[in-house]
Amino acid sequence: MPLHRPAGPEPSPGRPASAAGRQRPGLRPLPKSPPPTLEKSLQASPTAGPLVDTFGRVARSLRVSVTDRCNYRCVYCMPEEGVPFLPKREILSYEEIVRLVQVMVRLGVCKVRVTGGEPLLRRDVPWFVRALSRVEGLEDISLTTNGYLLDGLANELYDAGLRRLNVSLDTLRRDRYHQINRVDGLQRVLDGLSAAEAAGFNPIKVNTVLMPGLNEDEILDFARLARERPIAVRFIEFMPMDGGSLWSSDKVVSGREVRERICATYPMEPVPDPDPHAPAVAYRFVDGSGEMGFINPMSEPFCMKCDRIRLSAAGEFRTCIFQAQGLDLKEPLRSGASDEELSSLITDAVARKERGGSLDIHDGTYSSPIRLSMSQVGG
Repeated sequence: MPLHRPAGPEPSPGRPASAAGRQRPGLRPLPKSPPPTLEKSLQASPTAGPLVDTFGRVARSLRVSVTDRCNYRCVYCMPEEGVPFLPKREILSYEEIVRLVQVMVRLGVCKVRVTGGEPLLRRDVPWFVRALSRVEGLEDISLTTNGYLLDGLANELYDAGLRRLNVSLDTLRRDRYHQINRVDGLQRVLDGLSAAEAAGFNPIKVNTVLMPGLNEDEILDFARLARERPIAVRFIEFMPMDGGSLWSSDKVVSGREVRERICATYPMEPVPDPDPHAPAVAYRFVDGSGEMGFINPMSEPFCMKCDRIRLSAAGEFRTCIFQAQGLDLKEPLRSGASDEELSSLITDAVARKERGGSLDIHDGTYSSPIRLSMSQVGG
């Protein structure tokens, strides 16, 4: 399924966008309508879903990683050195990803979040977003980024059809930013947030992981950010996805504690009619200025309402973020499997989904033979 993307190597990790900020060298403008071959391939087939597991949960939301590479080494995600990245031939092409998305949409998936690694490191991400936006039956597309390259790509992503954006930001202080992310990139991220606002993204979500003794004294600073700008801050409890041995239960700052500390200064109330499957519990300030969210997988596991499945950049399909070994979809995909055969593999994997890793961690029964980083699984 040709996407008619320009040829050329992927950018090296950390390479910034062009100075012009709106068009990278070697890219021709995004077409206003898809090529006939792509238009034909994106016609939806009759729905064959839904994807239901033995607990009655229905999978509707797909996380798609487009690369395992990252230009950051965040302390809660990856070790500083020795991270093995996949060779390019092991990474799914955009065409292969779009085909798998089509298969899953026909099985009932209606939301896709583009992740990594750092997804903006992969060349032509706006083209991929545009291809996704033309998959009939797909209702929502979002993207999670560390924001380092966002300033130069915000307009392209918005023009390609992206409307929802999550930016990881764990501190508003430059020295701490380098300490946490091991990159001196705070100003670039702040510029990226401004560019996203100017492009039309509203609201923008900021994801913040709090760690005791490191950045938990910035809770009210982030609350003020949510009150003063069209940014919804979401605090995420530290999870054991660091690819090493940093995580322990005493390093988890509970969402309940964070919420209580904010409410003591800026009273909040639950947002009415929340999405029952959303990982974040949303609150708004009583005076009407801004919104915050709390994602508490460690202290308040939400596995039993989870509707998410994941596809890694290498084509591994996972029904849980903590699943040590995923189902390989790349080999059957590249060996000529039909859509029906791929659907059967996916449906069977979802049917065998276990109750959930966060619940297992919470009650002390979780045991994984390997420790994966978020960049390998796909955030």
